[in-house]
Amino acid sequence: MSGRPNPLPRLYRWRTNVLQAPVLFLATAVCGMAALAVSLVDEKGRAQHRIARFWARGGVLVSLSRLKVEGAENLRKHPVAVYAPNHTSYMDIPVIFAALPFQFRILAKKELWQWPFIGWYLERSGQMPIDIANPHATLSSLGGAVKALRAGMPLVVFPEGGRTSDGALRPFQSGAAYLAIRAQVPLVPIALKGVYDLLPIHTRHFYPGELTVQVGEPIETKGMSVRQNGELTERLREAIEEMMGEPARTEAPATVP
Repeated sequence: MSGRPNPLPRLYRWRTNVLQAPVLFLATAVCGMAALAVSLVDEKGRAQHRIARFWARGGVLVSLSRLKVEGAENLRKHPVAVYAPNHTSYMDIPVIFAALPFQFRILAKKELWQWPFIGWYLERSGQMPIDIANPHATLSSLGGAVKALRAGMPLVVFPEGGRTSDGALRPFQSGAAYLAIRAQVPLVPIALKGVYDLLPIHTRHFYPGELTVQVGEPIETKGMSVRQNGELTERLREAIEEMMGEPARTEAPATVP
């Protein structure tokens, strides 16, 4: 259940409009240009990722929220994995960048590539767009993501495919499970808590609080086949539901074309 007031008190709206949004926009522009500049010589993306983490931590700081990571030991159990968080807010990506202590790539909707600075960073840093509306493009994107995993690069995939409108989990697509099975790497559930209240979809004012990134036990996929996509997707959803304290749901997982 959301603790965000509706309507939001005037203080929060004023503070976001006058202070937080301008500072965050300026930080995004500066960090985006810096990342673009270093991308000319940073072939492995390490410097770009450090800039992204600096931007992300700054974004959390500007939002006046507190960020903590629970289950951090699960982030170090495997050198390569598919990390699958629930998708709650405009601030999910900054929170993920701030919380994960290693370089990774994001598989995200291609619409993000249209945003100034953020889209430029995503393109130059090797993030992976996916066109959910185009089955052929989706399969091509997933093939590239499998290659990245096999080459040793962890991936972050939002299994819901889009942000929740009310804080509850949406039906899961099977892309995260498919990638983990194809690459034979663990699937790691992540529950984002408090981030929905901070900045839900279709809002533009911060409501700060405590943000929690809870990392679950990795789910092993060695020996699994792609026919078990649905089973693995359901295990992923159940793990995230348990961490979020949500009751079990009965929706069938969406499938990747």
